[in-house]
Amino acid sequence: MEKRILGKKNRESGARFERKVRLDLEKKSWIVDRWTNNIEIVEEFEIKEISPKVQEQTRREVRKLVPAKSNRFGMRTTGFPDFIAFQFVHIHIYTKIGGIKDEQKNFHIIGVECKSNGYLDKEERAKCKWMLENNIFSTILIARKSEKRGKIEYLNFLEKYGKL
Repeated sequence: MEKRILGKKNRESGARFERKVRLDLEKKSWIVDRWTNNIEIVEEFEIKEISPKVQEQTRREVRKLVPAKSNRFGMRTTGFPDFIAFQFVHIHIYTKIGGIKDEQKNFHIIGVECKSNGYLDKEERAKCKWMLENNIFSTILIARKSEKRGKIEYLNFLEKYGKL
């Protein structure tokens, strides 16, 4: 089979799996939307002058959250991870001085990356780690196809790849 045809079939299969994951999360009372941001890794160089003739150069990687790039048709492509999902957790009602009640709504915010095999490459793992360290998401789930036909498994990034 030609690589062009194989690539088209793989993209279609991935899009079907993403739609299935979204429907499954919505059935589980999550509010789901596309995540249109991505992590950009920028290299910064710092030149330190040790003496008038000697300079030392250090390199470091800086990560920042940026909008995902648009494709050739002008449509914004999905970022990393694929989805952001919100779920209402509970309401706290407490009494202030004077008997006035106030309520506080809490939401659980997660990122969901769809991978049919459940494997993230090195760059994707680094992005997930950065997002968790910078409190962009409280949890990142990896949706993958289960061994049972038609089922979806959700793997917690921290449980699969270890602690930060």
